[in-house]
Amino acid sequence: MANEGDWTCDANDALHLSLVQPADDAKLKTLSNFQPQFTYPIFGDEEQIFGYKGLIIRMRFAAHDLRPHLHISYDEKFKPVGDVVPVDLLKTLKPWIPEEAFAVLPDYEKAVLEDKDAKDFVPPGKLVHSYVTEQRTYEVWAGSLADPEVRRLLDRAQVFVSLFIEAGTPIVTDDPDWTLERWTVYFVYEKVTRPVPTASQYSIVGYATTYRWWFYQRDTTQKPTVQDSPFPASEVIRPAQLPARLRIAQFLILPPHQGSGHGIHLYTTIHGACLNDPTISELTVEDPNEAFDALRDTADYHILRPEFVKHNLNINPDPYGVTAKRPRPRRVPTSALIPTKLLHEIRSSFKIDSTQFAHILEMYLLGQIPLKSRLAGGTNMARLLIKKHNAEDPNDRRYYWWRMLTKQRLYKRSRDLLIQLDLSDRVEKLEETVTNVEEGYEALLKAFNAREEALKAKEEAMGDAATAESTVVLNEPGQGSREPRNKRKLTVADDEDDEEEEDGDLLNKRPKV
Repeated sequence: MANEGDWTCDANDALHLSLVQPADDAKLKTLSNFQPQFTYPIFGDEEQIFGYKGLIIRMRFAAHDLRPHLHISYDEKFKPVGDVVPVDLLKTLKPWIPEEAFAVLPDYEKAVLEDKDAKDFVPPGKLVHSYVTEQRTYEVWAGSLADPEVRRLLDRAQVFVSLFIEAGTPIVTDDPDWTLERWTVYFVYEKVTRPVPTASQYSIVGYATTYRWWFYQRDTTQKPTVQDSPFPASEVIRPAQLPARLRIAQFLILPPHQGSGHGIHLYTTIHGACLNDPTISELTVEDPNEAFDALRDTADYHILRPEFVKHNLNINPDPYGVTAKRPRPRRVPTSALIPTKLLHEIRSSFKIDSTQFAHILEMYLLGQIPLKSRLAGGTNMARLLIKKHNAEDPNDRRYYWWRMLTKQRLYKRSRDLLIQLDLSDRVEKLEETVTNVEEGYEALLKAFNAREEALKAKEEAMGDAATAESTVVLNEPGQGSREPRNKRKLTVADDEDDEEEEDGDLLNKRPKV
């Protein structure tokens, strides 16, 4: 029998994706080509396909409504020998893509070219945001998953979840309407020039899904009483009427459009919808990866920084008062170091969950300390560990207290794990983790300051007339254009559970084989 390796290919290399639209020569024009990042959900952990030579799996999508088509070609197919048979590609792909994708090639091309509804197509839902980047116009549309048009478009897009979101799971869209109403889908589209009059002016850029989690809020001002209410209730209660937390479940900008700031616009649009909805208490994210963490930190930092500046937030270097010799602290005097009540009010008003708010606050407070007093600036850590809160320079004391505040948060989040360690190991792990956290913040602060300087230079060069356009650029850092921050994770081995929580949020990340 021939060597099996000769008949095996990498699934990521074999799968080719593209967005197409009609062209003026009565043929389909390819707007963009790209390949998947993962194929293990479809083809297994090894991401290998056996039984073909020269295999190409082409998946094309109409750029406006994502009408899909699958076409498979190969040079040679392995002839079965006993139990050794080539992978049944159609059977393998069927659970992952809509049935309409299996239409024969002429029928698909004819359907896209002769689509009479394409010229009048608008994305489902309602227009909630529009913006211009590099003289190209983009729009964000939002709609409920209970809307059949939203559901159909999402069903066509969900194959991207398995191909680009690690450990991503497609949404079940055949649930009852009451459940579907909890989901809102956001689509990002570019408005393009029609190549022919019958073509659509919209081309998909990416999308996100959000889900409402019911949030119990007890009114402590009222005394609990027993009420004889009818069951079921006489009035129909819709999910949008109930108090909830909003969770971002899926978030994807397609590869051809990454690095252009669309992720920032999509995230801030979702956050803005939360602020305008009185039933939403906060915005959370389901199992974010490092790239999304960096994007989210950038967006939230832009949102919260003006508020922090307005209140002149900084760490109090002398929480015990100005004395010649400060007492050794038994506990971190949190409320004397930072205005905890004010910070709680800011967090609640901006509807950012507590862990994420703590990250942004820590990053901002670190940025208020002069670089020479920080680890990145070469501060003398040995002297600081001896002097601690009695250091002569107030900025050195601020830096000492910053590390203590960060360690305090990390300890609270991972207390059950840390108390199992000896004191010396506990101190070592906290010290190691807070250093990793700081390095991640430094990378984000450096990128943010560089963008601010570039913005200032552009405003000076272009004059006041360009201010509005430049402000848009400030809010559009390239997705993935910056080094992702270090994981905020305690690296402690645990035999019972190898996957620890990252500041309390289980990552469930799947290692790439």
